[in-house]
Amino acid sequence: MAQLNPLKTFRLIAPEFKDVKDSEVRGMLELCEPLVSKKRFGRVYNQVLALLAAHRLKLAGKGENPLGAGGSSTVNAASGFGLASVSEGSTSVSFNTANMNTNDDSWYALTSYGLEYLNLRRIFVMSIVSAGER
Repeated sequence: MAQLNPLKTFRLIAPEFKDVKDSEVRGMLELCEPLVSKKRFGRVYNQVLALLAAHRLKLAGKGENPLGAGGSSTVNAASGFGLASVSEGSTSVSFNTANMNTNDDSWYALTSYGLEYLNLRRIFVMSIVSAGER
């Protein structure tokens, strides 16, 4: 079976970015290439590359707004807050904040794409490479 190229893989994995131009997606894919090892990820390389690009685009405020067209554009992954709950009577909004720590992978926990990236990294890299070799 032929493997999809990174752009096609991205479009399959992250349909919420349908309005983002191919040139912008390709640019982000190129920025992510040095961060993903073809050797270590093997057959899922394009998938991991696409997930990392989608994660970074989401943090940049691209993609669909989870609050819909009427929602505030300031409440998105780029602000570091995920919407945890919304109430209507007496108005109540709660946010889920990831504990940002530069010494761990909490940055990836800000998007579903980042969490999926971490899962694939755990499966394909961490079981092969000791933590000191990262």
